[in-house]
Amino acid sequence: MARAATKTLIIGSRGSQLALWQANYIANKLAELDVSSRIEIIKTTGDHLQTASLMQAGGKGLFTKEIEEALLTGSIDLAVHSLKDLPTQTPAGLTIAAIPAREDPRDALAGSRLCDLRQGARVGTSSGRRGAQLRAIRPDLRIEAIRGNVDTRLRKLRQGQYDAIMLAAAGLKRLGLEDEIAELLDPERVCPAAGQGALAVETRSNDATAEICRRLNHEESSVSVTCERAALAALGGGCQLPVGAFACPAGGGLSVMAAVVAKDGSRCLRAQLTGSWDSPEDLGRAVAEELLAQGARSILAEHS
Repeated sequence: MARAATKTLIIGSRGSQLALWQANYIANKLAELDVSSRIEIIKTTGDHLQTASLMQAGGKGLFTKEIEEALLTGSIDLAVHSLKDLPTQTPAGLTIAAIPAREDPRDALAGSRLCDLRQGARVGTSSGRRGAQLRAIRPDLRIEAIRGNVDTRLRKLRQGQYDAIMLAAAGLKRLGLEDEIAELLDPERVCPAAGQGALAVETRSNDATAEICRRLNHEESSVSVTCERAALAALGGGCQLPVGAFACPAGGGLSVMAAVVAKDGSRCLRAQLTGSWDSPEDLGRAVAEELLAQGARSILAEHS
């Protein structure tokens, strides 16, 4: 049963430094609405997998399943996620109540700019999408798996285990680590993950907490990521697929670009469309259909 809106809301979050930054950010936004809250840390399947790659582990819902279960049972009132970690299908009884203003959606390199990396340099990433797009640009690079939180990855870089590592710019900026960024990669070169840089505030459907949290929604960010997630869903829905999607306002409408890349980087399909601001899901599905018409299905089959 949902708690009364006057009570302190319980925010479910993973325990990493970045996840707690995100949860505290939402707690502060709620405080501005005179809503008190506290954070409860929940360990997820993904947090237990410190050595296996996310692709090998299956990807979908690894960082969200246990938190969503706590939400459904009523032990927490809302959850704060990195939107790119959320599967495109929301469980019955739950809703994404708000997408706050998005941080930088781009991918970033730490340690070196791409053009300065020597032949055969080692680049660490946990993302099949990032690795595939890097191979398409620089097939000579050695793309190697890296796990751990942001600080752990940066420590491995400094220890010389990698010549560069690839992360989301948003996480580095939120943690005050912007100086670690050697290069921001333009979406035309490396297409971001759907929803990258955005937070999702998830609640139970149609209860008082959902109504409160909807006041945190940022329309431009919400419309953009709705388009991106529609494209991802039409292409298979997995957050670990080598699929990028990025939408942004264009004039009075919405522009979206999307990419599907083979594991080895040998095939890179891209599409870009502009459509109505009021129909982001239709536009997302349309750009996915364009990629499927180019032959994306055969690439995606490699990852099924």
